[in-house]
Amino acid sequence: MTTALLENATRDEVWPGAVIDCDVHANVPSLQALFPYMSQHWIDWCTERGWRGTVGGQALAYPPNTARACRPEWRPSDRPPASDVSLLRSHILDPWRVDRAIVNCYYAVDALRHPDWAAAMARAVNDWLIAEWLDKDPRLAASLVVPARDPAAMIEEIHRVGDHPGFVQVLLPVRNTGLWGQRVYHPVFRAMTEHDLVAGLHYGGVSEEAPSSSGYPSYYVEEYAADWQSFTSQVTSLVSEGVFQVCPDLRVSVLEGGFMWLPVWGWRMNKEWKGLRREVPWVDKLPLDIIREHMRFSVAPTDSGPPEHIATVLKWLASDEILMFATDYPHSYDDDVTALISAASPAMRPKLMAENARDWYRL
Repeated sequence: MTTALLENATRDEVWPGAVIDCDVHANVPSLQALFPYMSQHWIDWCTERGWRGTVGGQALAYPPNTARACRPEWRPSDRPPASDVSLLRSHILDPWRVDRAIVNCYYAVDALRHPDWAAAMARAVNDWLIAEWLDKDPRLAASLVVPARDPAAMIEEIHRVGDHPGFVQVLLPVRNTGLWGQRVYHPVFRAMTEHDLVAGLHYGGVSEEAPSSSGYPSYYVEEYAADWQSFTSQVTSLVSEGVFQVCPDLRVSVLEGGFMWLPVWGWRMNKEWKGLRREVPWVDKLPLDIIREHMRFSVAPTDSGPPEHIATVLKWLASDEILMFATDYPHSYDDDVTALISAASPAMRPKLMAENARDWYRL
């Protein structure tokens, strides 16, 4: 999303007002970086097995040496990308003059089948985020990490650190072993609302199931291009299975999943709900209206075409509050933030760039 800024445009030329970045990433530099936040039992557990850390995270979501994983300008020579708060300062916080930024760390804790081990790793990542990121820059807030295979352990971790003032969200990988709207997860969402936390549905995740509805693709490009299906499936599940009736105060952010698909999904879902609403009587209003009330979408990636297409989709969204600015640091896209800002109405621009996120995350 920062193409314009990196190609000889100043920050004020791109946008002179306030900026809140709702999706920047923190990458754990090594398994050893988490040892200070783990008990000796789990340190021994890792080292005796020769385990070097999870393999289901960014390395699979983005091939590590591609620009998609990290813009060349942001790739350090001496450490992994986005692995230190000083890198985030120099690449995003300072040049963009960011008021606040939401840090998301996907460490693929859900790749571990051992429930106690996964919970221990989630605790370590959260304590690492507090010490190495939140405590080092007051502009940062963060999503807490949970062991997604185990709803009871998810709730326990939410209760453990959910009241920390730096945590404003719970990170939910979009590819999961189940649909997040299913009733087994309703207590998890209740725990989030108890601590006034947003549910952050984010790109990534580990699942035994194929990424498409018809089996495994042959090529990475197929999987990557089709991953929006996971977002539509999860959004449909959250709406259809009554999560927002069980938790009427729940807020959900859809992060790194695009938004251009949303109006078309909404029209189809509204139509089918009108014909099949007897099956889900708790869904008491149009699904797209539920989305506008309970969900927000980050704008990285935009997945847009020509500028006139962006303006059309913004009109179809029929809401100035539904989008939130994000760079998705350190990932690389070809989207041009100036085109998006230009397509937005003058009233929408400050909301898009800062005020929607400020309100949504209680910043």
